[in-house]
Parts: sequence; structure tokens; C-alpha cells
Amino acid sequence: MRPSGAKLLAVLLLGILAISFGSILVRLALGASGDASLAFSLVMSAGRLTLAALLLLPGWRRPAKGEGVLWALGAGAFLALHFAFWITSLSYTSVAASTALVTTNPVWVTLLGWLLFRERPTPLTLLGVGVALSGGLLIGLGDAQGGGGKNPLLGDLLALLGAVAVSFYFLLGREAQRRGLSTLEYIRFAYTAAALLLLPLPYLFGGGYGGYPLPVYLYILLMALIPQLIGHTSFNWATRHISPVLVTLAILFEPVGASLLAFLLFGEVPGPLVLLGALVLLVGVGLAVLGGRR
Repeated sequence: MRPSGAKLLAVLLLGILAISFGSILVRLALGASGDASLAFSLVMSAGRLTLAALLLLPGWRRPAKGEGVLWALGAGAFLALHFAFWITSLSYTSVAASTALVTTNPVWVTLLGWLLFRERPTPLTLLGVGVALSGGLLIGLGDAQGGGGKNPLLGDLLALLGAVAVSFYFLLGREAQRRGLSTLEYIRFAYTAAALLLLPLPYLFGGGYGGYPLPVYLYILLMALIPQLIGHTSFNWATRHISPVLVTLAILFEPVGASLLAFLLFGEVPGPLVLLGALVLLVGVGLAVLGGRR
């Protein structure tokens, strides 16, 4: 039974608020560690997902229907790629540029859903995706004018690769739940698969999990609790009931939320382009929602 529109909206808003803390916590961890290496980015990625998977272990039982397990494991592999790319991007480019590019996934979800699952979008949905994407890019451009990081081109490329990976994650996750897994069963398999793939990687790049200041581990725990368990799980639940395109369009509000949090926590004042981008983004999401009502 499909939940009410009010419940869907409430869950999506909760998810947007939760994932908006993701880039803030990564930046806090980077500052506390003083380590901007690839190895430490992988430590944060693996730590976040490992803690989330461990917190989900109590009450685990074998799913009644196993058809969706392979889809869930595939989704977990793409989730691992997403975090490896995106968290690393934050060492090279600005928070807003990174979050604006990594939330371009409505474009990729629309195209992949069309190519892989024959889900033809309506013209109004395509228009909304384009307008919302333009808003997200304006937010990134506006914030990048204030200083784009030590290698913006590399960081922006990594964030874009993260967007493609997370698009596969949402589509495969939707299929896993359609094929019999509950949302809880699905995230247990997906988060665990992603954690197992990421855990050995820091050692391959000369890093490890010990020796960091205590606040670093606290920030990683908060990443697991807030943007992962609350944020990602909210969106995974929503994909059971509405189009992944609409879910990823809602995620486009992450740059807005991250910018507001950066203002509250760090005193970063959004520029005119950021505010214009937020307005354009709202218009695009509204158009896509109207186009997807059928």
C-alpha cells in the first residue's frame, strides 16, 4: 500500500536534512585529522559504512525472499564507488561545488532508467530535470567563486563520477525492494557489501584506521548515524513508492541544505548565484513532480 503524500514528503525532507550534514562532517573530519590524502578519504568512506552496517546487525534474519539479494549486493558495490569518489572530491574542491555535481544524479537516473528499464520520462519531467540541474550548477559556480579548493578540476570530476555511481545504486536498490526485500533487509545487504569492499582499500594506499585524534572517530560515527542511516535509508524507502527520478530530484536540495549549514556553523554567506541557483532548483523540482504525477 502506497503511503500518503504527506508521509512521503516528510520522509524526503528528513532525508534531505540528514544528507546535508554529510559534506559538513567530512570537512570537520578533514580539519581534525590534518590529512587530506586519498587513504584518509577511504578511511572515512569505509568507517561510515562499516559502522552503519554494524548498527543494523541486531535482529538480522534471513530474508523470506532471496531474489533481491543479488540486486542489493550490486547496489552496495556502486555505493562503495560513490563514497570513494565523492568523499575524495571534498579534498580537492569546494563543498558546494562537490555537492552540486554529486547531486546531478537525476540526469543519470533518468537516462539509465530509460535505457535499462524502459522507463520513458515525460517531456515535463525532462524539462524539470534540466532546470533543476541548472540550479544545482549555479549553486556550485556561485560558491566556487569564493575559492574552489586545491584542484577543482579533479575534485569536480570525482564528484561527477560519484553522481553516476549513486544513480546505479538507487536504481538497483529499487529493483532489490521490488523483488521481495524490505527496506531494512535491503540496506543491511547493501551497506554491508559496500563496507566489505571499502575496508581493505586504505591499506593499499599507505593508510590505516589507527592514530587519528578522537574527534575524527566521532565525526565518522556521526556520518554513519545521520547522513547514512537516516538520510540514505529515507531515500531508499521512498524509492519503493515513487520514481527514483523524483527521489534524486529531492536530493538536489542537498547543496541548499549544506550551504545553510555552512552559514550557521562556519559563517559562510551564500552569494547571489547560490541564492539564484536555489530558486531555479525549486522551479525545476516542481516541474518534474508535475510531470511525474501520471
